[in-house]
Amino acid sequence: MSAPQQITVLGATGSIGLSTLDVIARHPERYQVFALSGFSRLVELESLCMLYRPRYAVVADAAAARALQDSLHAAGLATRVLCGDEGLCEVAAHPDVDAVMAAIVGAAGLKPTLAAVEAGKKVLLANKEALVMSGALFMQAVRQSGAVLLPIDSEHNAIFQCLPGDYARGLQQVGVRRIMLTASGGPFRETPLEQLAGVTPEQACAHPNWSMGRKISVDSASMMNKGLELIEACWLFDARPAQVEVVIHPQSVIHSLVDYVDGSVLAQLGNPDMRTPISHALAWPQRIDSGVAPLDLFAIARLDFQAPDEQRFPCLRLARQAAEQGGTAPAMLNAANEVAVAAFLERRIRFPEIASIIDSVLNAEPAIAVEDLDTVLVADRQARERAGHWLNRRG
Repeated sequence: MSAPQQITVLGATGSIGLSTLDVIARHPERYQVFALSGFSRLVELESLCMLYRPRYAVVADAAAARALQDSLHAAGLATRVLCGDEGLCEVAAHPDVDAVMAAIVGAAGLKPTLAAVEAGKKVLLANKEALVMSGALFMQAVRQSGAVLLPIDSEHNAIFQCLPGDYARGLQQVGVRRIMLTASGGPFRETPLEQLAGVTPEQACAHPNWSMGRKISVDSASMMNKGLELIEACWLFDARPAQVEVVIHPQSVIHSLVDYVDGSVLAQLGNPDMRTPISHALAWPQRIDSGVAPLDLFAIARLDFQAPDEQRFPCLRLARQAAEQGGTAPAMLNAANEVAVAAFLERRIRFPEIASIIDSVLNAEPAIAVEDLDTVLVADRQARERAGHWLNRRG
């Protein structure tokens, strides 16, 4: 038996992080937790450290690091606590780490995820924003470092499973006509349009099929999540935006499909449980038990599909426009969305105004070519400032 793989889990206290730890715990002979990070849920992070006894833990700032360090030392743990971007990048690129689960939500995950890639790690990518913001730079770093990049979003993991092993030669060369990203449609799929202005954060976070964090749940309700996934799919699989079609599939059983030129359509099915793509990526190219119940097709009985309504989901249209425009447009889109979603969750704006803010930011200044990471970070900061100005005028 070889030594257990050392795993860093970035975003350990979120839903993806906890699901990852659940899969790891099922296979102690294969995996060992090297490092855990958490931003605001420090009590939960402390409990996870007590349970998994990692070599490192990472928190947001020095004060939180000192408090957690004192608690862990008092409990007899040798875990070393780090803080900030520097700490995240250290545990992502550490020489002893075999694989990194990149599950920090939003732009905050960009630097440590890129650090893991540049160190040539096996990177399990759940932080779609890192690729959305810096796609060309990110994929160039993957090629140069020899990192293994495996998608964790259920849709991209499904596409990865349905594509041939040599898809990197080009979709046209391997006979792929289009990629079909499935979407549940979220909680407002059938809500009358005139009622959307009155929906609450609680309603937006009540996803019918998946258990997710609040920000991602709102993104699902607006279908911005699917828009970001469209951009991510273009980078992961070297696809043009026109080659990626979004299909609403309310049951969330088919996680995505690949359409081939000979008329074959391959789909990956499974219960809506993130432990399936997590276990697939952890063990790839092998397979291990994930703890997910077998799919009961007789209980499901039917599978429905429909085209998305861009009047209902303008965020999807905006994301496709950003994908087609390229350059800094996706980073601006992502930044404006993060500000808008936070404002909605704070009840400062109405649900339809999320798209209004994003549209305003994208139209404020043309996108430019991405030359380096600083270009991305400047675009991110400026988009957040413009979104903030919109909120100030609105308020």
